[in-house]
Amino acid sequence: MFDQNIIGICFSLFLTVLFNISLHRIEEGHVGVYFRGGALLPQVSNPGFHMMIPVFTTYHSVQVTLQTDEVKNVPCGTSGGVMIYFDRIEVVNILDANSVYNMVKNFTADYDQTLIFNKIHHELNQFCSVHTLHEVYIDLFDQIDENLKTALQKDLNDLAPGLSIHAVRVTKPKIPESIRKNYELMEAEKTKLLISIQHQKVVEKDAETDRKKALIEAEKEAQVAKIQYDQKIMEKESLQRIAAIEDEMHLARQRSHSDAKYYEMKIQAEANKLLLTEQYLELKKYEGLAQNAKIYYGQDIPKMFTYGGCSSSPEISNMEISKEGK
Repeated sequence: MFDQNIIGICFSLFLTVLFNISLHRIEEGHVGVYFRGGALLPQVSNPGFHMMIPVFTTYHSVQVTLQTDEVKNVPCGTSGGVMIYFDRIEVVNILDANSVYNMVKNFTADYDQTLIFNKIHHELNQFCSVHTLHEVYIDLFDQIDENLKTALQKDLNDLAPGLSIHAVRVTKPKIPESIRKNYELMEAEKTKLLISIQHQKVVEKDAETDRKKALIEAEKEAQVAKIQYDQKIMEKESLQRIAAIEDEMHLARQRSHSDAKYYEMKIQAEANKLLLTEQYLELKKYEGLAQNAKIYYGQDIPKMFTYGGCSSSPEISNMEISKEGK
């Protein structure tokens, strides 16, 4: 009975240890691939807890989210024979989860060593071998990351579909100390030149600003003078039109007065023509004689006035009348 208990306890411990060895966990953002006897199994597990047959089966967790691989201290020989070193090159890439099985089968679980690390060394050395130190260090440095990304992605599209390169970041390479000092001096002189050029541009800009300011002031004064001149012309024209209107009004009033006077005289003439008849004149003549202040009688009366038709009148045949004070 004691032996059976010991055997049971040992079997339970064995099952517990076997269970602990068989149980494994795949983190989120990864998938698991399994090897048995060195052969890749077709099973790919998702994140979570999983069981496997221990001793004979091993697993490897493969990241399928965005990751950054760093390639450090990459040597690079320029076309002039100068050896430089890139301290760090970062490659941002992502592997499609559906391509994990083929990727591990063709390039092992360390696929990035073959497809990214070794490829970076190769492409970078090819780039440096056909360019001078000045081109690699200064002129074409801003193009290195884009050229590496393009070259990597082109090969991956043919060799390993499913692995995508999102970005490549390259640090400034390390160059020999003596050459670096020369470059620093050259950059300092170039900086001085740029400062001089910028200062010249500032002076030219200030002069151009002053010229434009003077031109604007002159144009403003000219416009103000033109406006004042136009105002004076308008005032004179307004006075001239007012004077012309007043002259026309005065002429119209004079013409109206003349027409009225002419009409009055015309009507008066027509009235006189109707009024001054022979009978009316005879009446006025006798009325005038009746109002005389002195009357002379006799045969020798001086003829002071002569009236047409008076001598033939039977009433005053021997009488001459002289009016005084009239």
